[in-house]
Amino acid sequence: MPSHHPSLTTLYVDHHRWLQAWLKSKLDNAADAADLVQDTFIRLLNRRERLELKTPRAFLRTVAKGLVIDHWRRGEIERAYLEALALRPELESPSPESRELILELLERIARMLDGLKPKVRQAFLLAQCEGLSHQQIAARMGISLRSVERYIADALYHCYLLRYAA
Repeated sequence: MPSHHPSLTTLYVDHHRWLQAWLKSKLDNAADAADLVQDTFIRLLNRRERLELKTPRAFLRTVAKGLVIDHWRRGEIERAYLEALALRPELESPSPESRELILELLERIARMLDGLKPKVRQAFLLAQCEGLSHQQIAARMGISLRSVERYIADALYHCYLLRYAA
């Protein structure tokens, strides 16, 4: 067992209830708060470096805030997906298993795109989702063709790193 587990156990025992109460106040849902508390400690458990914290609650709050943002993003993605799905005829609706896989994929894509600068993300989405040429993107965004090419290259490299860096 890695050497940081004893300090993690102490962190869990000392701050679990506080973190759950804090998350419940942010989410207004005890079940989601309990899930995110566990996710917070699992994330810490998977860290390689030793935990030596001077302000454990601030640290836990920072980790949990990231998970809350992911939770809200997933909710937004799920709502948008379900709205789009509602517009389809019932016979064309995917199975619950397929829906979950699609939602996971959409969430991964959203996380990948979040790491891009706004103009890079916009150019990339115009190319990938709307099928615009680089020239059309340059005209729509009011930037040079060279900038579009650089933005698309940056976005592709960013996605490549996230996909294959592990």
